[in-house]
Amino acid sequence: MIANNIFKAIGDFFTNVLFAPYHSVRAMDNWWAQNTISWIFIVITFIAFFYWIGEIRKYKKAGNE
Repeated sequence: MIANNIFKAIGDFFTNVLFAPYHSVRAMDNWWAQNTISWIFIVITFIAFFYWIGEIRKYKKAGNE
């Protein structure tokens, strides 16, 4: 019974708190604003990915695998 309540609390937290900004973006009428926010997230992801690949190459060159 308690495990069921914990999972419901986690689901409620994600649905009502963490995803609230996404609901406001979805409700926007401006297509350009919605896609600009998506492109910002995509650019941040690519920057993080290339940084991670650079760090992997540094460790590989140093022989610290």
